[in-house]
Amino acid sequence: MDRSSPGLKILVADDSPIYRKLVERALSQEHALLFATNGRQAMDLFAEHQPDLVITDWTMPDLSGIELCQRIRRDFRQVYAYVILLSSNADKEEVIEGLAAGADDYITKPFHTGELQARVKVGCRIVDLHNQVQAKNRQLEEMTLTDPLTGLPNRRAIDIWAPRQLCAAARHQFPIWVVMADLDHFKSINDTHGHDAGDTVLRGFAEVLKANTRQSNFCARLGGEEFLLVVTHTEKTNIKIPVERIRKQIEAQKFTVAGLAFRVTASFGIAGFCGTAAPDFSDLAARADAALYSAKHKGRNRIEFAMD
Repeated sequence: MDRSSPGLKILVADDSPIYRKLVERALSQEHALLFATNGRQAMDLFAEHQPDLVITDWTMPDLSGIELCQRIRRDFRQVYAYVILLSSNADKEEVIEGLAAGADDYITKPFHTGELQARVKVGCRIVDLHNQVQAKNRQLEEMTLTDPLTGLPNRRAIDIWAPRQLCAAARHQFPIWVVMADLDHFKSINDTHGHDAGDTVLRGFAEVLKANTRQSNFCARLGGEEFLLVVTHTEKTNIKIPVERIRKQIEAQKFTVAGLAFRVTASFGIAGFCGTAAPDFSDLAARADAALYSAKHKGRNRIEFAMD
């Protein structure tokens, strides 16, 4: 395969060396081509390279073009490839059968080089449109899971990620800790310095959280001035270390808005689980929230653990 080719990655499956050469002459200048001499080899190449477009002969040893098309659609549901069937039979019933199997287009052998190039260009446009739609969908999904102010995951993202992680903790019996964090006297920040100052503080606290969250862990904004941190694979004797580091960093950080400098603090509540019967994540979060309330009641700017 010529990886320097600017176009799509195309898999060509045909047991005829003559037709493989004809396709190569027609398309190799604009596309990166992979060649298979039978259906099983084509499946292996598809699994390895996930090409954008497949051109397959109808009749091949061990696996027909119809079966190849069906397996691609069945086994690679998350991968879209535009499939063109080649056949020497122009019978309408066969055309219908090929399209019903999942093919996108059909060309009769012997084919005209210009027609093949034109139909591949149609396939290129379809693949490009599909990729654009997929990219937009990913962008929209990311937006629905992200807090727009801080860039942290939001409550919906928590509802998706946290229960799965809790089940994994129960299955593999590693500790998991839920840390609830709340900025102290946040309303007075808004009242004294304005809502822009409040937003600056929220973004600043989010940055501190992100900087102290390992890739295997999770931090998010619940809403308002409430945040959440989930820490795994850490014993109780050590869980307070990263939380204390976050507390000290936010306490030491100076915020300046409209020429006025001020500092903020935060309170934290921690609840943990280690065992084989995972509780509902909402129950664990509620225990952490109760510990957070205790930290507030005891003077703020401190860390409290939930009652076992």
